[in-house]
Amino acid sequence: ELERNLRENDYRYNQTQTGEVMFRTGLPFGRKPVTNRACVDGQMGGVIKTYREWKLCGDDQWLQSLWPSVKKSLEFAWSPQNRDQWDADRDGVMEGRQHHTLDTELFGPSSWLQGFYLCALRAASEIARHLGENASADEYDRLFALGKAWTDANLFNGEYYCQKIDLTDREMLARYCVNNPSIFGGDSMLEYWNEETGQINYQIGEGCEIDQMVAQWHADILGLGDLYDPKQIKIALENLFKNNFRETMRSEYNPYRVFCVNDEAGTIMCSFPKNCQRPTIPILTSKETMHGFEYAFAGLLFSRGFLEEGLKVVRAVRDRYDGKKRNPWNEMECGSNYARSMSSFSFLPILSGMQFDMTHNFLGFMPRIKSEHFKCFWALNTAWGTVDLHPHAAVLSIAEGSLALSSFAFPSIKSETTVFADGKLVATEYKNGVLFFSKTITITKSLQICLG
Repeated sequence: ELERNLRENDYRYNQTQTGEVMFRTGLPFGRKPVTNRACVDGQMGGVIKTYREWKLCGDDQWLQSLWPSVKKSLEFAWSPQNRDQWDADRDGVMEGRQHHTLDTELFGPSSWLQGFYLCALRAASEIARHLGENASADEYDRLFALGKAWTDANLFNGEYYCQKIDLTDREMLARYCVNNPSIFGGDSMLEYWNEETGQINYQIGEGCEIDQMVAQWHADILGLGDLYDPKQIKIALENLFKNNFRETMRSEYNPYRVFCVNDEAGTIMCSFPKNCQRPTIPILTSKETMHGFEYAFAGLLFSRGFLEEGLKVVRAVRDRYDGKKRNPWNEMECGSNYARSMSSFSFLPILSGMQFDMTHNFLGFMPRIKSEHFKCFWALNTAWGTVDLHPHAAVLSIAEGSLALSSFAFPSIKSETTVFADGKLVATEYKNGVLFFSKTITITKSLQICLG
């Protein structure tokens, strides 16, 4: 409910007539937004989160009430009124001037922000088709296909995904200077051009950045499929871990904020492996270890089968907050009790292989941890509880709320199955690994499944 209210307020108070969504909300709601422009990962993330909340609640009426704003938000990418020209030529590639969550701007396509665009296109396509807007869905699919093909061909360097930019192209900045102040109110040329080095400051370039595939983390949780070539994802994850994870920070210098020191382990934001061109002044946070980003990276490692590597990333963070060196309940980032570390919650749906689609009252679990007895917490819009999986049985317990289900899945399901919902026998049909109930059932206590 809280997240859906945030989606509503975001579009109600922060979206302009052009579709641009200002990424810092003025409080109390209704006050002028704090910022003067949109943030690419924030704006595209709004589309993705709307899709997520719709799948969690299954409320078509809520979706329809937001859809015009969500659609306008996505299509702002190629709007003539977009002063930052994200996808002005409508080819599915995020270009132009791209503000992002690290509070600076990229001026060339990167797999990081491009991934958010691709994920938003995929999510919007499903929404549009569900609402009967097939022409819009077809256009989003076209842009996704073009953008994905371009990304795999141009942003993967054989080892990982990066940013495509000529750091010496001064004219790239000049296009965004006239009557177009930056987020800080200044001139792009003054803020980003380095006269001494002849380069654009604060870019990733050929660096190996921790969020290069973070949109795939979102897509894997939501069942939106591959945003990048799956073989390239595997190679990029292997090299991202090799390049950015540090067993000790003794050999790292950090001119910015320090969240990891001395013999502590962590994953740095952006590395510059040998034989790659390092910008003279790269993205500002490159040597930081930021917990929320580390957790998202670990989640993607988990979802792609790199369990040991993911656990190393997580343990490194938690060892830094062991209660002796730092407060275990407060992972400091941009201030006290910073919320980004809540990305660690994603480990629950990822490791349990949780699949959900409340628009069809479907729930399933395909654990990525191999165990004869798997038990885990789960949560949806109307209920939360635990799932307990055995080789010959499964129990979905509800601790609070109620849950309407039409189908359920877990690895051991067979055609010979007995199902009880709150103690009452339920007729089922088995098809392609999924149990379909004869009618939608509402559970308030438990769903018990016995095999054989």
